[in-house]
Amino acid sequence: MNKLLLIIKREYISRVTSKSFILTTLLTPLAIVLFTAVVTLIFSYETDEIQNIAVVDEAKILDGSIRDEENLFFHFEKKSLEEVLSGIEKSSYSGVLYVPAIKEVMEKQYTVFYYAAKQPGLSIQFKIKDRVEDALRDFKIVQLKLDKEQIAALDTKIILEPEPISKDEVDSSRLTSAIAAVIGMSMGFIMYMTVFIYGMMVMRSVMEEKMNRIVEVMISSVKPFQLMLGKIIGVGGVGLTQVLVWVILVPVLLLITRLIMGIDLSTNMSIAQGATPDFNPDDMQAMVALAMKEFNQINWWLIVPLFMLFFLGGYFLYSSLFAAVGSAIGDDMGESSSLTLPITIPVILALYIMMQSVESPDSSLARWSSMFPLFSPIVMPARLAFNPPWWEVALSLTLLIGTAMFFVWISGRIYRVGILLYGKKAGMKELVKWVFMK
Repeated sequence: MNKLLLIIKREYISRVTSKSFILTTLLTPLAIVLFTAVVTLIFSYETDEIQNIAVVDEAKILDGSIRDEENLFFHFEKKSLEEVLSGIEKSSYSGVLYVPAIKEVMEKQYTVFYYAAKQPGLSIQFKIKDRVEDALRDFKIVQLKLDKEQIAALDTKIILEPEPISKDEVDSSRLTSAIAAVIGMSMGFIMYMTVFIYGMMVMRSVMEEKMNRIVEVMISSVKPFQLMLGKIIGVGGVGLTQVLVWVILVPVLLLITRLIMGIDLSTNMSIAQGATPDFNPDDMQAMVALAMKEFNQINWWLIVPLFMLFFLGGYFLYSSLFAAVGSAIGDDMGESSSLTLPITIPVILALYIMMQSVESPDSSLARWSSMFPLFSPIVMPARLAFNPPWWEVALSLTLLIGTAMFFVWISGRIYRVGILLYGKKAGMKELVKWVFMK
């Protein structure tokens, strides 16, 4: 036991105190915040180019209904289109918007034309298109002698509120599908990244010590299984330390950036991702308040411990396999691709199944995949936010722990032989033989 603790301590301290770990741990949150701030500034940038647009409105639908905006001005011309176009080079107009006469009120498709030497940006095109659509809609209402208030009453917002059938059932209405999907997707991606990144880190560590012949000295005083287990636990501790530092640093740096630069990164990033800036502040505040209320009502005291258990089970399962592959590699690190492929395929498949499970958390695919030990470390954490049946969680966790222990044992059998084997590339047949070798 003392030797195992020494190995864990060595693996942990040697990596945590290395320059690469310190730089990566500190610079990664800084890079994330810097990238977020730059993208926010790019998408919040407003052009200072003034657009003066001449409007030739033969349909007589825009006058009085299209409004000027910042750096975008509309000027109605009483001349014909040919006269305006002939004198545009001598004028200050950026372009000419031509609205032809409407021949049929019931027509569902209507084309307007914009003449310019330089075509405007997409945002200006969308603004012009929206203004014409609104004006045409009002024009049709008048021509068809419809009641505008009655037409507006047809636009109704529907809110779907899930409710349990009886009071004894779990109140699923406390957690909307959107919030549960975000939480589930986040936990699934965290599991995918940590299992994959730190599992590969274990494999590289084993390969480096094997090629440097350091392991020959260590094997003389410690059993191969203890060395492998200590390496897995030590690297896992390094990963948890790094994630913990990131969880603390990223929000702090985002807050400092917001105070110094005076920009709201969350709001501007939502605009950058395609959200329209024209929203009702009252509706937005109500949505945020409702989301925060339901977010606080989530049973975090149950979800977080279960997430950690699935994280540890998945980490030990895949890290042991990566350690076994690292011990079976010869002198060429490029040989690892053929042996790591069978390990990476389940991880990638679990990621795609997790995405589908967030959409349908109670589907057969989601339920059975969350039971399968190679998929459950990624799929089941994504389902936890949707309150799956307790027996499914218990069965999934039991199968995962049992399978992880079994894989650690198998990897230990491979590790004890492969760690001292040099100059030969091991295939799948050799790995199976090593498991049963006495």
